[in-house]
Amino acid sequence: MKNKLVSVITPSFNCAESIGATIKSVQEQDYQHWEMLIVDDCSTDNTRAVVQAYADKDHRIKLITRKWNAGPAVSRNRGISHANGRYIAFLDADDMWYPQKLSKQLTFMDKHKVALSYTAYRRVDESGRELGFIIPPEKLTYEELLKCCRIGCLTALYDTKRLNGKVYMPNIAKRQDFALWLKIMRQIGEAYGLTEVLADYTVATNSVSSNKITAAKYQWRVYREVEKLPFLSSLRYFCFYALKGILNRI
Repeated sequence: MKNKLVSVITPSFNCAESIGATIKSVQEQDYQHWEMLIVDDCSTDNTRAVVQAYADKDHRIKLITRKWNAGPAVSRNRGISHANGRYIAFLDADDMWYPQKLSKQLTFMDKHKVALSYTAYRRVDESGRELGFIIPPEKLTYEELLKCCRIGCLTALYDTKRLNGKVYMPNIAKRQDFALWLKIMRQIGEAYGLTEVLADYTVATNSVSSNKITAAKYQWRVYREVEKLPFLSSLRYFCFYALKGILNRI
C-alpha cells in the first residue's frame, strides 16, 4: 500500500483564508504517499501566494495556474490530467480531512477490491459550527445514485487501475461531481463506502448547494444532457431527488 500514490485534486478560487487549513489536513494524514494538485482558477486575492508558500516547503504540493476562469469542472479535470497517482481523490479549498481518512479508505479499497469508495462526513458552517452528519449507505448502485447523490465529493476516491485509466468530470457548470460518479458507476455497477465520519464539508452561505433552485436545475440537466435519460425516466428520478430534499427539511 505504501507504493500507491494518491493524487489529491483541489480547485481554488479566492480562498486565501481557508486553503491553508485544507492543505494542513492533507499534510496531517497518517498515509503520507500523496501529491496535492491545486488548480487556481484565476483568483484575484492572494490565494496563489498562500499555496506557493506551502509548495515551496513541501514538494508534494503543486500549484497549477489557469489563465482564464473556467469553473470547478475544468479546474478539476486539469488537475486529473496532471495527476501521477493510481488513486484520484477530491478536496475543495474550504473542506478538511481527518488524519486517518486516506489510510482507512485505502485499506478498505485494497481489502475489498473496490474501484470507487466514499465515506461519511460532517457538515459545518463557515465558522466551524456543526450542522449535522451525512452517513451514506455501505453500498450504492447506479440506479440508487440516480435517485439521490449520496457520495460527498470530498470523500470520493477512485482507483485508476481498476477503472482502466483516469475518468474525467463532464464539463457542466454544476453537479459535475455527481455526473462523474454516474459515469464511473456505468463501468463498475456498484460503489462501496465507510460509514465512519472522516471529513468536514463547509456549507458556504453563497454556495450553489444552498441555492435549491439552481441545484435542482443542474440535477435535471445531468439526467437529460449528461446521462441522456428519457424524459419519463428523468422525471421519475427527479421526483426521488425532490422528495429527499423535502424530507431533509422536515
